Amino acid sequence: MSSQLARVLVTGASGFVGSELVRRLAQDGQRSIRAAIRRRRPAFPHGIEVCHDLDLSAQTDWQYALSGVECVVHAAARVHVMRETAIDAIAEFRKVNVDGTLALARQAAEAGVNRFVFISSIKVNGESSSRGRPYRADDVPAPADAYGISKLEAENALKQICRACDMEYVIIRAPLVYGPGVKGNFRSMMKWLIRGVPLPLGDVDNRRSLVALDTLAGLTIRCMTHPAARNQTFLVADGEDLSTTQLLRRMGVALGKPVRLFHAPVWILKLTGKLVFRKDMIARLCDSLQVDISKTRELLGWFPEVTVDQGLKKTAEDFLRETRN
Repeated sequence: MSSQLARVLVTGASGFVGSELVRRLAQDGQRSIRAAIRRRRPAFPHGIEVCHDLDLSAQTDWQYALSGVECVVHAAARVHVMRETAIDAIAEFRKVNVDGTLALARQAAEAGVNRFVFISSIKVNGESSSRGRPYRADDVPAPADAYGISKLEAENALKQICRACDMEYVIIRAPLVYGPGVKGNFRSMMKWLIRGVPLPLGDVDNRRSLVALDTLAGLTIRCMTHPAARNQTFLVADGEDLSTTQLLRRMGVALGKPVRLFHAPVWILKLTGKLVFRKDMIARLCDSLQVDISKTRELLGWFPEVTVDQGLKKTAEDFLRETRN
């Protein structure tokens, strides 16, 4: 870290991103770290102060957790799921991602927190980008689902709070994050490859931006103290965009498994997705979503910490260890 902070609070500290942030902060020498969790307690590094039973809701009292804190890194959220089961999805996302974030930010401002770093999502920008026209940090947002809408509303609420006080904000919008412990569709993809499942994805010529967990954590830590990050929105990615076909083949190399792909027209894949109620999943496999990280590079003097292949190798090694055990 460029400088020591008096105390850092990480929310969602038992989650995929939050737990890595806590580990990296401890590794980088941050002496006073407070980890806010709901229930499950992971194996935090020695010396981490844990605050239990902190739901992200409008009613949560953050007074103790925020005491003496100079910077909040807000990684807790109701995350996007492929098959939403809530009857009123947007209301459920707003309860957590908007109302909960608003309550935390207000209390952080009252507690004298200097900077609030918010881990948001590229879904604020939209679901897909035109080939060769990546999303930029300052584009007009166009979220298309309940999760993306709730993240945009949380961003706007945070900005409004900060404008009325001395607290600074930094917003980081991330695309799909992968790394050791990844779940969801990325983990499913590795299972398909390990089992040698033939996949009709040998002719998908899209471009997708991803971000390794190491790279996201490193940027987040830089944004905690960098003067130029004040009141800015940044996009983050690996810096190399892949087609779905390329990703599968390079993941196969990382796993040490042959990749069995066959060719199928994209229009057939999308039609099949509609028929089996997997339209969104097929869209993510076939559409492009590219991210322009030039602002992040130039303003912060930042660059991705690992290459795509290094990130995939680390992810694969962790997955293989877990499957063996």
